[in-house]
Formats: sequence, C-alpha cells, structure tokens
Amino acid sequence: MRLLIMGPQGVGKGTQAKLLAEHYGIPTISTGDIFRANIKNKTELGKKVLEYTSQGIPSVPDELTNEIVRDRLAQDDAKNGWILDGYPRNVAQVSALDEILEGLGEQLDAVVALTAPTNVLLERMAKRAKEEGRADDTPEAIQNRLNTYDKETTPVLDIYQQRGKLVTVNGVGEIDAISEEIVKALDAKLG
Repeated sequence: MRLLIMGPQGVGKGTQAKLLAEHYGIPTISTGDIFRANIKNKTELGKKVLEYTSQGIPSVPDELTNEIVRDRLAQDDAKNGWILDGYPRNVAQVSALDEILEGLGEQLDAVVALTAPTNVLLERMAKRAKEEGRADDTPEAIQNRLNTYDKETTPVLDIYQQRGKLVTVNGVGEIDAISEEIVKALDAKLG
C-alpha cells in the first residue's frame, strides 16, 4: 500500500498516519519529522534546512525536499509500501513524486485527505504548541501555514481527485473512529 495523507496542519495527519502504518504494516514517512530530526542531530541536511528556516523562510526548497523523499522511498523498509505525510505540498512536488515513483517502478494507491474547520485546527495547534513546546507553532505561524496550505496544497488535492486517487475523510471526532473511517474508505476505493 502506497499512500499519501494530506490535510491542513492540526487535522491529525501524523496521528492517523501512525495508526494506518500499524494497520497496513508499512512505515510512515514525514518530511517534517525528517527535517526536525536532522536539525536536532546537526547533520549536513539539518544545516541546509536551518539555512532556510533561520532566515524566516517558511519552507525548504522543493529540490531538497524531493531529494530527501527520493532517498527515503528507496530504503529497504519502504519496498512493500509507505505512507507519506507532508509531501507533496505543491503542484511541482506532485510532478517530482510522479518521477520518483516511476524511477522506483511503483505507483500511488490512494490519497487520504483529512478535513476540519479552521477553528478546530487553531485550537488543536495551540494545544499542541503548549504540550510539545513547539516554537514553530505561534498563532502567526499557524495562520500563515493554513493560508499556504489553502493556496499551494489545495491544487494538489484537485490533481489527485482528477486522477481518481482521492479519499476525503472528516478529521473531527474520536481518533479510532476516524482511523476506522479511513480504512473503510480505502477498502471501498481499492477493493
């Protein structure tokens, strides 16, 4: 199973990706987690990422992100499937992912899009910022990321809708119930 999980920040992508990974026995690949781990461990990649984030640039260039995804999807634990969380974020990255998958001889099975009202997203992210001490979750940064998602990522969902890959699930409710709804929708879509 090769899946994308998409949705605005705070919708529960990471939580649902982990549950789906357990259900299907495949790894979750989060570009954000990869970036944060490399920054924390002061790797060469982490230094490159910091060059952008320390200048107030909200995202890492596509070329660097694409390189990380290409490398990660080629690793042994991803041979039988994966869930990508946080990628692709824009139309250019969709094309890059198409090329990566073609090069690996793989294809995408489905795209799960989680949805939630903006007020719910803002509440969740404020709570997460307090609980996890995430400095990148200021109210201004949160609103900026939600605006960027609407502008850059919504067209990605349109592409996958046109390709017949999109499954949309309400991201509000009990975590396990949402997970069950995702699996049910995927089973119906993929037969």
